[in-house]
Amino acid sequence: MKIVAFESITLDGVMQGPGRPDEDTRDGFAHGGWAAPYANSPEQGQAVAESMAATGAILLGRRTYEDFYQTWHGRTDNQFSPVLDAATKYVASRTLGEPLVWENSVLLPDGADGVARLRREPGKDIVVLGSGDLVRSLAAVGLVDRWLLFLHPLVLGSGRHLFADPGQLARLRLVSSLATSTGVVIAIYAPA
Repeated sequence: MKIVAFESITLDGVMQGPGRPDEDTRDGFAHGGWAAPYANSPEQGQAVAESMAATGAILLGRRTYEDFYQTWHGRTDNQFSPVLDAATKYVASRTLGEPLVWENSVLLPDGADGVARLRREPGKDIVVLGSGDLVRSLAAVGLVDRWLLFLHPLVLGSGRHLFADPGQLARLRLVSSLATSTGVVIAIYAPA
């Protein structure tokens, strides 16, 4: 199976708090919810649907797992909650203990080693949603097979970046790209 990093980013590489104003205010970040004005394009909906069809499980870091649980668990007012509730959720964390609170959740206390074991198993893709620290640690040891990036036409000037500085050299090749009607560029990259 493949590990796919599914990330919303700005032109200056910020990935912090795309969904809502209170999502991630660490370090005084005041631009939360920046992706919302760009979210309602048919092209983005199609890309998300295609990705989910190829997805066998979701991989999250502790912080994103806790935020997703609080935001999405058990809701009936949207199409995402039932999908997330039913999905197998792998959680890379050294601080959480079992049992995890969200049904269908599996703790990976050994981080990248646990992900490497999962990656060797047959099956559908495992998609990492957000989880910047986790994605960076997986990329550093060559465990990201695909990058599905939603590049937003926006420069924030501050916030946590997808690729930390100083970063590690990574050569990628473009698999496909599409510009949406809202100006978001959907780009899929694989290691070169």
